[in-house]
Amino acid sequence: MTPTSTTSLALDGAGIDGGLYTSITDFARDTRWLNGPMLTFTSIGVGLFAVFMLVGWWLARKQSAAGMATALAAPVATVIAYLANASIKTVFTEPRPCRALPHDFLIEKCPELNDYAFPSNHTTVVAAVTVALFLVNKRLGALSAVVAVVMGFSRVYVGAHYPHDVLVGAVVGAVVGAVCTLLARRFAAPLIERLRTGALRPLLVAPTPGRRRAGGEHRAKRPV
Repeated sequence: MTPTSTTSLALDGAGIDGGLYTSITDFARDTRWLNGPMLTFTSIGVGLFAVFMLVGWWLARKQSAAGMATALAAPVATVIAYLANASIKTVFTEPRPCRALPHDFLIEKCPELNDYAFPSNHTTVVAAVTVALFLVNKRLGALSAVVAVVMGFSRVYVGAHYPHDVLVGAVVGAVVGAVCTLLARRFAAPLIERLRTGALRPLLVAPTPGRRRAGGEHRAKRPV
């Protein structure tokens, strides 16, 4: 098979929304002061979602077993979403925009040829986390959603993805996140309930303030 025939089987990202991509990268060229912060955020910003998941776990300690199952399902959903997205990439093999539109303004270095663009891994992962966190705590989910939107925009801003890569990545992540967390609430909650009575209780249930207070009063009265 010749290189030409291989390319003809790939998704033509530039033909879908290349014009919008160019408009956003032109905006990046006109906002040089923002290039550094956006490149840093798009590179390491996914780490914030690990922090969000830890916060979700901490909050879930005060919730039902279903809430804790949802919080623990978030990292699982993240891994599954990433694997699902990687599989989609191998089907559509969409070349990165830096190869289809090499004269556009790019901030992020153009990756290797076999690192395909459709859909966006970053967006898929953060969307999966966000959906799970919404089911744990709405405020935390809303914060995660805002950061996820910025992450998606940053992937186009730095020149790594077309807008449709980000949108489809968000859909894939949201669907996987919803399915994983709902299954966890249905099937893992009974297991969490049992584990809460054992050695893992401190990790799964927050201490009861009233119980700590009562114990303190009892110890205080003992010497008397």
